[in-house]
Formats: sequence, C-alpha cells, structure tokens
Amino acid sequence: LKGRPEGGNCGAMVVAVPVQPLQPLHSGSGTQLPRVEPQACLGGSPALRGQSAQPLPSASGPAAAAGMAMLAAAAVGVARRAAAHRAGLRSARRMPLVAQPVAMPASRRWTSPVTRSALTQAAPAEIFGAATDEAYNIPEGVRAKVGKNLLLEPAHPLGILWTAVQEYFSSEDPSCKFYDRNAPVVGTKQCFDDLRVPPDHPSRAPSDTYYVSKEVVLRTHTSAHQCEYMKQFPEVKSFLCAGDVYRRDEIDASHYPVFHQCEGVRLFDASTMTTEEIEADLKRTLEGLAAHLFSIKVGEDTMRWNEDYFPFTEPSFELEIFYNDDWLEVLGCGVIHEEVLQNAGLDPKKVQGWAFGLGLERLAMVLFGIPDIRLFWSEDERFSEQFSPESFSKKVRFQPFSKYPPVMKDISMWIPDNFQDNDLFEMIRDEGGDQVEKVDLIDEFTHPKTKRSSKAFRVTWRDMSRTLTNEEVNAKHEKVLDRVVRELEVELR
Repeated sequence: LKGRPEGGNCGAMVVAVPVQPLQPLHSGSGTQLPRVEPQACLGGSPALRGQSAQPLPSASGPAAAAGMAMLAAAAVGVARRAAAHRAGLRSARRMPLVAQPVAMPASRRWTSPVTRSALTQAAPAEIFGAATDEAYNIPEGVRAKVGKNLLLEPAHPLGILWTAVQEYFSSEDPSCKFYDRNAPVVGTKQCFDDLRVPPDHPSRAPSDTYYVSKEVVLRTHTSAHQCEYMKQFPEVKSFLCAGDVYRRDEIDASHYPVFHQCEGVRLFDASTMTTEEIEADLKRTLEGLAAHLFSIKVGEDTMRWNEDYFPFTEPSFELEIFYNDDWLEVLGCGVIHEEVLQNAGLDPKKVQGWAFGLGLERLAMVLFGIPDIRLFWSEDERFSEQFSPESFSKKVRFQPFSKYPPVMKDISMWIPDNFQDNDLFEMIRDEGGDQVEKVDLIDEFTHPKTKRSSKAFRVTWRDMSRTLTNEEVNAKHEKVLDRVVRELEVELR
C-alpha cells in the first residue's frame, strides 16, 4: 500500500492503493468484512511466506464497488509500470552487442571482493585453465552449461541454424574461415578493452557479467575473439566465429543466462576499397544472408537499414526484415572502428573492414517457431525428436506439446540503495533452474516520507515436462526468500 510503511501485498495481485484513511469494506447486507492485517500478507509472516496469495473475500454494494474500482485502477497502473520497466530492460539489450556507453552508477561499478553473488557451491579452483579468485560469481546452474557445445550438435536447432549460416558464407566467399570451438573464458582486455568498451560501462559490472576472476570473464559476446583473428590478416581475410556467451539477465521466454552468437568479419586492402564501398559490400552480403535464412527476396519492401551505435564500429547499422507481417530486427553491424583495427595490430591506413553480430537463439525461435528459450536446453524427446539436420531445408516448425499449469509466487520487499534486479533474478534461477518461466516487476515505489524504495515481483513457475505441485514450489520459493534477506539485505513486506 503506497504511503503506508506497514502495508503488505494482499490478494491474488500485488497492487498499490493510496487510501487515506483506510476504511473497512461492508458487504451488501451491512456486515463488515475483516481487515487484512500486514502480518497476514505475503512475505509478512513466516507461516505464509511460501504460500500462494489468496483472493480477498467477495463483496457487493456501493462501498465494495468503489473499492473494486480503485483496485482495478491500481492494477492498470501496475500493468503499465511493469510494461514500461520491461520495455526499458529490452531497449537496453536490444542487440547481442554492447550498447551505447553510459556512466555506470557507483552501486554497479567494480568492487573487490564481490559481496553478493548467487552461489550455492564453492568456487572451483579453475575454469578452462583460468584460476578463480574472490571475484568469482558464476552459479552452479550456469557453470554446468559451460562446454555443452549445442552448436556442434547437427540435429539441434542451434546447430542447424549455424550450419545454414556457414553454407551461405561458404558459397558467397569460399575463403571464409569458421571458428566454433573457442573456450568461452576470455580476459577483460579481449572482452572489453580491445573493443572500446569504456571502463565504467554497465556491461562490465558483476551484476551483468560472470567473472571467473577480476581479469577473466565468461565472454559476453563472440566479438571477444575479433582482434585475435584479425591479427592473422592477410592469411585470414574473412571469418565467422560462433559460440556460447553468458550474461546475467532478466527471466522470461526470450532471455537466458547462456545463449549463442555468431560474429563475422571481412577485411580489405584499404588501397583498393573506399569506406563507402566497404559499407556497400557489408549491406549486400548481409541482405543475402537474411534472404537465405528467411526465404525472402531482397528489396525495399522486405528489408530496411537503420543507423545504430556500437563502440567497435563506425558507422553502425541494424538490419530489419519484414517477416510474418511485422518488422524483425535481424542483426547489428558496421565498418570496423580504426581503434579496434589498431588493437589487432593493423594499420587503418592499410587495412579496413566490416563486422556483424547476430543472436542465434533469437533467429532460431522465429525460423522454427520455438516459443520459449528454455527449450533449447531441454532433454525432453518430444522436443529433440522434432528436429534433424534437414530441418532448415524442410522448413520444420516446432509443434508444442502440452503446456502445464503455472504456479505463481509474489515477492515484495524494501530494497537497499545498491539493489540490482539481476541479483534477484540470479538467485531465483539458481534455486529454480528451468522451472522458472518468468519474473515480472509488478510494482515499485518510493515512500514519500522515509524515502525507502520498494519493489514487488511475480515469479511464474512452470515446468516444461510435468505439472509442478504447490508444495515443491513453496519449498524452493522459501529458499529464495531466505537468500534474498540474507544475501541482498532486503526487508520482506
């Protein structure tokens, strides 16, 4: 309840209703309905914290109607705020590339040691030969996926798409090299410095990136290998590099802490190509890739280019295609920035080139009709048996199997100044794994007098292969609540 520090989250939906003073509701017969005390609200009582929210008693009459109208208005406000929040998160992560540099808030800048990390097991001594230290913040659920190499499985949707991309570039440029076996552990110099990512950029923060140690990370993009292979010019003039990348992120059907990218580069002798000609070659090549993948023709009515910004290309662009009656963003690209060329040991006066990056899960979900990113990691045969190496040429579409009912749990809390949503998401993933379908922000406000900030989240639990019981979800949800209090220093409401 906005403006009331003792207020809690009552009912089937967490809503904020500014009522001053709080008046009791009466039924149509004049019987006063019981007031719901804060300690009986979700999160306020240890006995109820793991239970689902219960709806308020029904009522009728003018007072009840007015109350319901207020609840409805508040619910609309909640939905709008949640939608705006999600849009903001998505806009910050539109591309599988680093976004416009902005100043990082002090609460997100690097501090050593990391005081909050969603870990359920002690850090290993090393990962892929890189020693860990106090900066290690990789949960077991993410570490278990390192080295799975889904791209190398020819009958997996990601492997099928990667093969289709290679087929196009092999026919378009026979000299093109393909790399898909690089270890995902890279230095911060490779991942950030070489690509002109500023030292205070939010993507470097432990709330966004998985650190093996202070100087080593799980790569956040395949661009981390760009300079490594550009150094081999002129023996290597064009290449594609694909692999798994890692980012702490929100939880929904299109975001996952592990996903896959493809990075492409083509270099030219600067004495033979102008910047305009390189840009034209870039657009022609990538329009051909989009036409190949989506079986469409190149044209103004099917494709369009928009200006964009990436720190490692200048100028920068994004390609959109008109597909299924809507414009779909396919990839980001641009002419390689001169400083990036220099970081690869190349002289920009002698060598120029272009680069692009695309997210494979995102395109595979569109091409094969896969509705939930968690399915890429599913071992359910009802998913895997639908695909074969010929699925791309046969234009196979995923046929959904039974969707099991969800179990929803709400978390409302007063948060400290340094609270990061991603820290909460990481803990929920750590305890729930792929049984967590999504987490929505359903309300947030700052108390006008105390200036304390509050956030409320709704966690949707849904297994993709079976029905979850309320009891087993309660047990995991209770662990989440205990951890957020202990590790994130929040106060449950």
